[in-house]
Amino acid sequence: MTTALITGANKGIGFETARLLAERGVDVVIGARDPGRGEEAAARLGVGCVRLDVTSPETITAAAAFLAERFGSLDILVNNAGIAQGGPPTETPLDLMRGLYEVNVFGVVAVTNAMVPLLLKSPAGRIVMVSSEVGSLTVTTDPANPWGDLNSLAYQSSKTALNMVTALYAKELAGTAIKVNAISPGYCATDLNGFQGDRTAAQGAAVSVSMALLGDDGPTGTFVNEAGVVAW
Repeated sequence: MTTALITGANKGIGFETARLLAERGVDVVIGARDPGRGEEAAARLGVGCVRLDVTSPETITAAAAFLAERFGSLDILVNNAGIAQGGPPTETPLDLMRGLYEVNVFGVVAVTNAMVPLLLKSPAGRIVMVSSEVGSLTVTTDPANPWGDLNSLAYQSSKTALNMVTALYAKELAGTAIKVNAISPGYCATDLNGFQGDRTAAQGAAVSVSMALLGDDGPTGTFVNEAGVVAW
């Protein structure tokens, strides 16, 4: 059976990603910082759960050990956990920016490095990085783009960094069966944005699912949304 770990999956897009993958027969494990909320979400979906705080090396190591003991390998890693904070550059405290990068960038690297040994044991490992089109340099520098006016230093730059992280993992793992891609779920109504988005969490999750279940002939090192390739 295909196995998957999804970080930050007790709510929002992560929860819907878990639901959609489970519906397709994937043996899903929810990674959640809060064990109680994680177990509650897992019970609702009938999937597994592991405590996983992407800023905590101890929980990351323990989660990898749990997956190794339970499955022996891992087929899908969806790096979904993320936070959105901050404003214009001159109004962004460094402590806020550091905290956001700990989750959105450094946490992704820590989790991915811990899970790659398990993914290498899969005949078709898949890593999905949940990014955002507002991290696109092309989008940000285009005044005609609907997101062109957005100027949130910490969040946007963290997603730009995540896109580069994606490209570099894809480059290193190009000679393996692992494919690494970044996705933009779009502006989904979740607590990340106070439920202001114009898309549902399930719609955003569908993009993650499509890349998680990518065939052997699929791409690696790309940045996509539901319409296709997003410009870096």
